[in-house]
Amino acid sequence: MIIRPYKALDAPALLTLANQVHGDGYLNTTKLQHYIQCGLAAGLNASFVAYHEAQLVGYRLSFAAGQWQPDQWCSESLWPVTTDKMAYFKSVAVVPEMQGKGIGTQLLLASVQVLQQQGAKAGLAHLWMQSPGNSAVRYFTRAGGRLLRVHQDKWLSLSLQSTGYDCPVCGRECHCTAAEMVLEFE
Repeated sequence: MIIRPYKALDAPALLTLANQVHGDGYLNTTKLQHYIQCGLAAGLNASFVAYHEAQLVGYRLSFAAGQWQPDQWCSESLWPVTTDKMAYFKSVAVVPEMQGKGIGTQLLLASVQVLQQQGAKAGLAHLWMQSPGNSAVRYFTRAGGRLLRVHQDKWLSLSLQSTGYDCPVCGRECHCTAAEMVLEFE
């Protein structure tokens, strides 16, 4: 297994995996380029990819502290650190046949190491509670994440946009729930 920072040549495979796992329309080239920029700080890239036998099998997109804007789904009063010290874990996916093998954890640890070097003290995530067996929340909890708040219909507006996002559970009108969780760095 090779875990390394994201490079532009990873884009086609990453986009395919993201839309396969999270649903059609979840990620496109423009969004991906923006997300990668949000993870760059102090000359370091906080977004990582995993390869097995020359095939992309996972990715983690992370935003550096100060490189993203909290929105209505962020409970800043519950955060253990100030906004300028809070990184954001935007997205992760592992090919279904490789899930449960620790790839997501390796990607998270690689991102955390860089985010700390960039100056972050904690990272926030909005985890998809409808993932099979609520695996997203379980994985983040095992990594040390702590639940702050549960948000109904987190991705509804995304699914209703004209460019559309097709939720793999709900279809064109997503009513999935997000667990707002924080991971404090040591």
